[in-house]
Amino acid sequence: MTSPLLSDPRLFVGLDLPSLDAARAMVDRLGGAVESYKIGLTLLSRPGGVAFAHELRACGKAVFQDWKLHDIGAQVEGAARSVAEGGCDFLTVHAHPQVMRAALKGRDTAGTGTKILGVTVLTSLSDADLIELGHSDDAATLVERRVRQALDCGLDGVVSSPLEAARVREIAVQAGRPEFLIVTPGVRPAGADVGDQQRVATPAEALQAGATHLVVARPVLADPDPLMAAARIAAEMAAA
Repeated sequence: MTSPLLSDPRLFVGLDLPSLDAARAMVDRLGGAVESYKIGLTLLSRPGGVAFAHELRACGKAVFQDWKLHDIGAQVEGAARSVAEGGCDFLTVHAHPQVMRAALKGRDTAGTGTKILGVTVLTSLSDADLIELGHSDDAATLVERRVRQALDCGLDGVVSSPLEAARVREIAVQAGRPEFLIVTPGVRPAGADVGDQQRVATPAEALQAGATHLVVARPVLADPDPLMAAARIAAEMAAA
């Protein structure tokens, strides 16, 4: 008898696919090997995209709606309330104090268990990119500042590269928030192509550094056997 494939609820597979049909086909193909999914702007902004997120949740999957909200407070508050009322496990906003406070207010008005995550610095940005954007801080320094602001606002957690996860965990523990969520994109199994990511680590390295959840897209979606690719990542997580 063959052993069942490993799965791990901490592994969010990013459905970075061009259509809802392609996303549904991938979910069917992955079956029980994946328990959690991240849905980004490409799918959310399609007609039926939010309904697809709700469809996944109705099937028992954990769903991370990666909106990266950033607008005036009233708009963020309203959007966060709408997303939370519709049903969502994780929702992202940019980690700016006014934005984070507004998102929490909207979520609290909805009265749901949606976790609000602040995006610190996009993992596609290098230190040189940040200088070009007008920042005087490097990525690590900017992440630290935004993590402290997220903690001050009472956010549930942050999205940060695995290279900063250890420092984020240290700051959260010092602030009396050991349960603070650290969700890390930019995770690549050993030997995988890093693609457009600048600050990456393996699944084991990310968890050992203090990450609570991992987001993986291309290493699963682009594999000839995505189900086995997801299972290998879950096995690496279990070993870590």
